[in-house]
Amino acid sequence: MEEHAVFDEVRDPDERPRERLWRTGTDALGDDELLGMVLGTGVKHRPVRKIAAELLSSAGGVGGLSRASPRELAQVAGVGTARAARVTAAFELGRRAVDAIHHRETVGRAEDVYRCVAPRVAGLAQEVFIVIGVDIRNGLLDIVEVARGSVAGVEVHPREVFRPLVRMAAAGGVLVHNHPSGDATPSAEDVELTRRLREVGRLIGIPIIDHVVIGDRSYRSIAEWMGTEF
Repeated sequence: MEEHAVFDEVRDPDERPRERLWRTGTDALGDDELLGMVLGTGVKHRPVRKIAAELLSSAGGVGGLSRASPRELAQVAGVGTARAARVTAAFELGRRAVDAIHHRETVGRAEDVYRCVAPRVAGLAQEVFIVIGVDIRNGLLDIVEVARGSVAGVEVHPREVFRPLVRMAAAGGVLVHNHPSGDATPSAEDVELTRRLREVGRLIGIPIIDHVVIGDRSYRSIAEWMGTEF
């Protein structure tokens, strides 16, 4: 079966859905255009946008399409098993993404942070510095190691701390590092670093919520350690 490039009926390359997506984002595209990008190609005498429109029409819109089985999708002319599988997989990924967002683990307390990070640093002979991004409700977005040092310490630069927080569009950040000695008591250097990073966070609009030091089966919150100064 002869296949044709995505939306090859659009003569101006800049107006093709893929180029418009890069230029203006997904909001600028219609349902048929987004679906056409998932389908990938049309077939002879049936451009991909026409196939996408017929798929949407046969299912009664995006909602119905998301519930259709691969076998039902494959019955539409020009779809077939491979394209039906792609559409089904795309909707399943969307469902899983929504489920992950709605069931994010909360890291609003130091003990939550310890539970999430302690397994990652247990038994390490060197200090590692980790950043946790959270949403507006302290829901966990991601955990990123940004630096690794020696048994005596770890050097970290503000740009390495805030780059992943900006990337994940975090509403706030939690800092974490371990003490290989097993003593979770924050050092003077830990407290000073926390102050500097909190100031940077204030300047760029991503507040640092806490800095948790992890020891041997123990942890300390620098926010609690500093009290009203935090």
